Amino acid sequence: MTETNGKTKTQFKGVIMLLLTAIIWGTSFVSQSVGSESVEAFTFMGIRTLIGSFFLMPFIFIKDKITARKMTDSQLALRKKMDLKTVKCGVLIGVLLCIATNFQQFAFYRPGATSGKIAFITAMYMFFVPLFGLLFFRKRISLLTWICIFIGFVGLYFLCFKSNQFGKINSGDILAFICSIFFSFQILFIEKFAPECDGIKLSCVQFFTAGLISTILMFIFEKPEISGIKKALFPILYSGIMSCGFAYTMQVVGQKYCEASIASLLMCMESVFAAISGALIIHEKLSVRELTGCVIMFCAIILSQFSEKLSAGISERKER
Repeated sequence: MTETNGKTKTQFKGVIMLLLTAIIWGTSFVSQSVGSESVEAFTFMGIRTLIGSFFLMPFIFIKDKITARKMTDSQLALRKKMDLKTVKCGVLIGVLLCIATNFQQFAFYRPGATSGKIAFITAMYMFFVPLFGLLFFRKRISLLTWICIFIGFVGLYFLCFKSNQFGKINSGDILAFICSIFFSFQILFIEKFAPECDGIKLSCVQFFTAGLISTILMFIFEKPEISGIKKALFPILYSGIMSCGFAYTMQVVGQKYCEASIASLLMCMESVFAAISGALIIHEKLSVRELTGCVIMFCAIILSQFSEKLSAGISERKER
């Protein structure tokens, strides 16, 4: 009984962290949208993710100094090995994060792009995570999850396709869709590596990697201007400190207590918060058809949250 209660408590901790992650990510979509008006994509993402990395460094330094006083030489040596592994894992996750976030940011520069719409398409990672988990990590996927995937793609069609443009899709929608694929792998690799690494350090390394790559691409492909960066300073700071520094770190720590498919379902609620914050803050509006797509996708999200529990219940009955 005690073991069950402990497990429930741990899972609840992960759920709260990932929901807070979704709220911050959702509001950050508005910052990305506003920031895109003053600076180019690589500039925004490079500065944003480096800020997230630098924000975490003092916490890591202070934490290591305090804990080192209580550790033996063998424990310090073990931590050093763990830190080396964290760096290796963080670089891989950082490359995936860099690709995903830059595809997402470029989507904001396409005609007709809105923060709510991009957020909903990005949320397709909730379907790709169990799918790729099956294909690449041999994690089984239930029939109900497949049904949710189908419903989600129906919603995506209504969200992205206009009634008079059958067969056509907005370029920004494609970029956001590609972004969701790379986010799926980022989530799966975090699930794989997070239990073996320090969560805050892993998060810091992924930001530094993503920020460094984006900054290099910024100087190659863009012409960053100080005046534009100053105009976008608040969106960059909010996105860097809150979305990267806090939210992505809570993702890494929260995923220690949640299975990847469940984590993706919780985090995809960012799309709902993005649509709400976009309407409240910058007065974005979605058409009736796009709202219908959002509602269908939201229904798929809700249904998918029950799919694993139902599947688990059916499996238990069969075993009996």
